[in-house]
Parts: sequence; C-alpha cells; structure tokens
Amino acid sequence: MSLTSRTLTVATIAVLLVASSSMAENWTQFRGANTDGTAADAKLPREIAEEKNLAWKIEVPGKGWSSPVTWGNEIWLTTATPEGNEMFVLSYDATSGKQLKNIKVFENDVTRFCHPTNSFASPTPVIEDGRIYVHFGSYGTACLNTKTGEKIWERRDLECNHWRGPGSSPIVDGDNLIVSYDGFDVQYVVAFNKDTGKTEWKQDRNIDYGTDNGDRKKAYGTGQVVEFGGRRQVVLPSAVETISYDPSSGKELWRVRHGGMNAAARPLFGNGLIYIAAGSGERSLIAVRPDGNGDISDSHVEWGSSKSVPRRPSQILIGKRLFMISDQGVASCLDAVSGEIVWQKRAGSGGEIRSSPVMAGGLIYSFSVEGEVVVFAASDEFELISQSKLEDGFQASPAIHDNALIVRGVKHLYKFESK
Repeated sequence: MSLTSRTLTVATIAVLLVASSSMAENWTQFRGANTDGTAADAKLPREIAEEKNLAWKIEVPGKGWSSPVTWGNEIWLTTATPEGNEMFVLSYDATSGKQLKNIKVFENDVTRFCHPTNSFASPTPVIEDGRIYVHFGSYGTACLNTKTGEKIWERRDLECNHWRGPGSSPIVDGDNLIVSYDGFDVQYVVAFNKDTGKTEWKQDRNIDYGTDNGDRKKAYGTGQVVEFGGRRQVVLPSAVETISYDPSSGKELWRVRHGGMNAAARPLFGNGLIYIAAGSGERSLIAVRPDGNGDISDSHVEWGSSKSVPRRPSQILIGKRLFMISDQGVASCLDAVSGEIVWQKRAGSGGEIRSSPVMAGGLIYSFSVEGEVVVFAASDEFELISQSKLEDGFQASPAIHDNALIVRGVKHLYKFESK
C-alpha cells in the first residue's frame, strides 16, 4: 500500500471513529456506554507504563475479574473473598484513587467450585444515575443506591450451578435488567424489573447441546440489544447456539448454531450484521443477518472464520473493519463485510490474554495475564505503537474515563493519563 492510499485509509477510519463516538464520559457497563469497547474521542497516552503516565495505583482487596464502571467522578467494581464467602462492591475517587465505599453485598455459608482462572466476582456491574446493579451469578443480584450504599432490592432465589464460576454480565434495557444463567445443570435467561427486582420474564434455552456433560453446556456471554428493520432484539450467546429474544417479553426470535462452549465475548452490531464469537465453536466467529426467524443457521450466516479467533477477549468494530486479539496474542484486522483477513500479526511476546481490548483515538490497548501492555493502531496496516510491562497481571477488561484509562489488575487498580 502506498503512503498516499494508506493516509487516505487512516483518514477514513478517523472519520468513522468520530462519527461512532459517544460524548458520554461514563463507562456504564461491560464494554462501556457504547457496548463495544470504544471511546473514540478520548485522548489516552500512547504508552502505558508505571514510570510513565501513571496517575495513581491502589491495591484492591479480595479477588475479582469484573471490569470497572464509572459514573461522574467515581469508579465502581465488585470483588469477593477468594473462597466466595463474602461479596462486595467498591467505589473509588477517580481523581485521587481514594476508596470511598466498601459495601458487603452478600454472605454465603456454602459456595461451589470456582476454577482458579475465574473468580466469584467476574460479572461486570451496570451503573446508572443513583443506582448500581451488581451480579454474582446465582449467588445473588442486587440494586444499590450509589449515594447511600443501601440495598434497594436483591434476588437470591435463582438456582444455577455455574461450575468453574459465574461470568455473564447483566445489561439494562428500558425497565429490565437482563442476564444469562448458562450453567452446568440449567441454562436460561432472566429479565428482572430494574426498579423492584421482580422477574418480568424467564426463558429456558432449550438447546440441543449434543451431550450430557454439563461442563460443555456452560457459557459466560453478555447480551447485546439491537434494532434492525424496526424490530428490537437482545442477542445472547450460549454454548452451541446464540439466541435472539424480544427484550420486552422474552419471546424467541431466532437462533443460530455455531457449536462450542464458554462463549464470553459480547456480540457487536454494524453493517447490518451481528458479529458473534462462539468461544470454542466449530465456527468460532460468525457474521449473521439479524432479520430472520427460527433457526437461521443455514440461511443468515454471511461468513465465518476460525483463524486466530479469541475465545475470551471481545472484538472491536470500526466501520467496515473488525479488530481482535486472540488468547495467544495474535492481533487481526478483518474486512467486516466479507470476513477476509486484512492483516494478522503477533502483538507482543505472545503471553496469554483474557482481558478485552479497548479503543480510543484510533489506538487499541491490550493487556495480558503476565502484565504486558500492547498498543497498536486501528488501521489497515499493523502498526505497533508501544509495548510495556506492568507489575500486575490482567484478567479484567479496562474502562475509559474522560481522557484516562482505568485498568483493574489482579491486585491493583490503575489510572493512566497523559502528562
């Protein structure tokens, strides 16, 4: 590619970034207010290092992989004791890093098995003005007043053996809080009334998993609400299949079969397509037209890919380009319309990645379990911007707050901003 054509391509992507950006400063849920891991107009530092651009770093008690969410000048996250006997929600001052609240939400006399690579506080909360909704799988869901810390409602009566630990994050749609329970023993989706906690609808998955092994029925997916052709729907990945529901009633609209288990990435919507990463599925990444009814596996899948598709980290969609980084650190740029690979490169030293990347100002930020940070350009050619190493390792996905990057490590919470 010539310098002139590459400049034009980068300029085109920059226009798309501005067009798709949100001026909202709050990072309100898993993958942010835009639900796609982007804050295009934020100005983040090009290099992430403890000796450079670090505003503050504070130790976080307990163990939790939930991503931070922000509202105003406060950062919120959940945590739990390593054994899961106590579960908490924490808040911090975004300017200083000072802890503001440490609220015990639940106590558990008995806990089930949680794999060492997971935690009892992996689902990311949802925050609104004056309220935060916290979810710990079948251990409990609660709504808290963010000013007083008082519990508005709680639900602890839904049964599900998550086996290896919970992971699905809730989402808010209108008056509903929607979340998946894709466990070892049962698999279903629930919509709570966000004001009262009452069950508005509950829908069993009714998937033919092709096995009696409950371990292969699990998933950790978070829903995505889209509107296409005048029809609103919530798309919720599970093991083997992804199902779309009417978000107001729970009525099934369509389903697509992709195989696999442990789906964790949040679906993306753009170019008239839903992009679904199916965990360990035979079709690891598929692009689906969301205008069908019933089983659309053979009729509405535009393309599929399995080469270096991540199982845990979510993808980033920018116009007609789909960016992703695999669990083994291979970064890719795909044509989002055709599925063809634009480029594919090893990013960093190849450490394991479970955290989802974020994008701001045309740059993509990725954090590894070993603490490596890789920043590369969201462009039609791979361009490594910086590579560094932090003291901590990273399981949670970052948040973007104003022009700062809020990153939760295994032991610490970091804030990075340009100086």
